[in-house]
Amino acid sequence: MTRHALGRYALRLVSLLTALGLWQLLTGLDVDIWLRFSQFPTVTDVAHAFGGRLTGSDYWTDLTDSLTRILSGFLLAAVLGVAVGVLVARSRLAEDLLGPVLEVVRPIPAIALVPVAILLFPSNEQGIVFITFTAAFFPVLVSTRHAVRALTPVWEEAVRTMGGGRWRILGAVVLPGALPSIFGGLSVGIGVSWICVISAEMISGQYGVGYRTWQDYTVVDYPGVFVGMVTIGVLGWVTSTAVELLGRRLTRWLPRTSYVPAGRSRSVVLPATAPVPGHVVVKAEGDSEYQPDAQQQGSGETEQEARDEHLV
Repeated sequence: MTRHALGRYALRLVSLLTALGLWQLLTGLDVDIWLRFSQFPTVTDVAHAFGGRLTGSDYWTDLTDSLTRILSGFLLAAVLGVAVGVLVARSRLAEDLLGPVLEVVRPIPAIALVPVAILLFPSNEQGIVFITFTAAFFPVLVSTRHAVRALTPVWEEAVRTMGGGRWRILGAVVLPGALPSIFGGLSVGIGVSWICVISAEMISGQYGVGYRTWQDYTVVDYPGVFVGMVTIGVLGWVTSTAVELLGRRLTRWLPRTSYVPAGRSRSVVLPATAPVPGHVVVKAEGDSEYQPDAQQQGSGETEQEARDEHLV
């Protein structure tokens, strides 16, 4: 790990510790300036409650139930969202049949479908998975549909020229070309899924992090409420990071850009499809032209003359 990477991680750690220190300061001093921090538990209170929860079995049961629900709904939404998105983008018949229904249902918040899930499914568990699926399905669908429609037709024509059929085009052009945007939709979907699964657990769940957080609120156990909030935040961060890392690994063939502060220039090596003698390949950002090197140009002409004489 480079020194620059260590510095960035250290900065992130300092940011987190600063936020915790500010929380402890405001709650410890019972600051009430418009916002009533005196009603909040301190960081030490939450830490003590967290330690007590970790030693009990209910915390791990809630954690397992929430993860099972989120993974079941999200994986189902990922598969169906990509499949339906590709189908709608590639088929006018599918767009005419499915498009109106999807566009009418899409603006409805997933959490508003809780009464429908209660009436439709025989158990609360299946209803919560359905809510989680609905929350992640539409972000994945929309991102896939737009990505497939934005693909340049030149790639598809090239595959057809070489004798490739529909499945070859799908596997070699459509899915690889849309993959970056698909993972963008997956990243959004996993975050929305956590919001909806916690809300569904609060309304109709049995066990789960959301259910336990709401129970703590009803018995006025505010440190327990914050334990649930911290758990939700950590779980959401871990799952979102996992989706992002998987996306980077599957799209490692894409060029990666890095942030360069304003006012700084760096040398960029530009790939050349056909090397041109006498032209420098390395140039600084902002330059508009290559600067030919006279010595290399002369040597290139000498080599060309030698080849011509050999051919004669």
